[in-house]
Amino acid sequence: MAEKRDYYEILGVEKTADEATIKKAYRTLAKKYHPDMNPGDKEAEIKFKEVNEAYDVLSDADKRAKYDQYGHAAFDPAAGGAGGAGFGGFGDFGDILNNIFGGGFGFGGGGQRNGPVRGDDIGMRLSVTFEEAAFGVKKEISFNRVCRCPECSGSGAAKGTTPEICQKCRGTGQMRVTQRSVLGMFQTTTTCDACRGRGKIVKTPCQNCRGTGFIRITKKLEVSVPAGIDDGERIALRGQGNDGRGGGPAGDLILQIVVRPHPIFERDGYNIYCEVPLPVTDAILGAEIEIPTLEGNMKYTIPEGTQPGATFTVRGKGIPYVNSSRRGDLVFRVNVEIPRSLSDKQKEQVRAFADNCGESNYGRKSGFFKRIFDKFDKKKNG
Repeated sequence: MAEKRDYYEILGVEKTADEATIKKAYRTLAKKYHPDMNPGDKEAEIKFKEVNEAYDVLSDADKRAKYDQYGHAAFDPAAGGAGGAGFGGFGDFGDILNNIFGGGFGFGGGGQRNGPVRGDDIGMRLSVTFEEAAFGVKKEISFNRVCRCPECSGSGAAKGTTPEICQKCRGTGQMRVTQRSVLGMFQTTTTCDACRGRGKIVKTPCQNCRGTGFIRITKKLEVSVPAGIDDGERIALRGQGNDGRGGGPAGDLILQIVVRPHPIFERDGYNIYCEVPLPVTDAILGAEIEIPTLEGNMKYTIPEGTQPGATFTVRGKGIPYVNSSRRGDLVFRVNVEIPRSLSDKQKEQVRAFADNCGESNYGRKSGFFKRIFDKFDKKKNG
């Protein structure tokens, strides 16, 4: 198997490159190797995939940090690296225990700590293409979550045994401590050090969860990303987060959508924008040209006398509104191309054309100089 290329090398940027530089490099290369620009070119197709893979990692601060530390092994489970790029969850198993018993698992302070408590939410980033965000897509995701141990049903005790009420805190999980100070006696409430706030003591721990009552698993889900979703928006999957403690409900899985930039289109709300190159002859005479849309190319008639930078709107070819049949518009700006390297004969033809046009066909030019001369005459005449 061929060794994977360095992501920074693929995008042609330094390791210190900022987000804007990486995005600019991606857009340039994605446009260069886009399949629409290179039909049937397998090498361009491979490079296009490389560019997208590199941008997916380097545009994400968390993934980039892991890549800088571990290289490609960070995203290869078989390599034992950081793994699971973009997935929320916990670190090593010691972190799980700390989270469960140290308050990080969603256990609030105050009150009786061994009552039902809702589990933590899990956050992860889900990367989609521009088109997938526009039209919706089903994605299979994989993430780590903490769930109740199936062997002991979350009690932490081995089969045939049950946890015992903590005698030190009498099952409350908390203790009152009286201290003397210069201002007199005062009381504070602290977590019971015998049961670590659980209110119960497990004398014979479950071997599957080592007495914690919880285990970490990797879960797969198919997620429906709705049409029209935008970069940075979130999808909440209820009850797919970490299981609660003491019979409490599970938290949610919160997906933050990351929409990869498109090599041609820019999005603003539900409208999309792009530039279309237009030969100068088509701008002068008018023409039926092909323009890109999210569904593929379509015909559009450009009127004669079209000026550089003119914009045209195609209704209903933009982004669909979420949960609606409405769609935004496609707005494209023409970039009039001037021919280069003309032959002598062609230059003569252009000069003849210019002579035949005369000044009357250049309204902006004559108007511009008229304003200058009028202003000069006013100053001269005082």
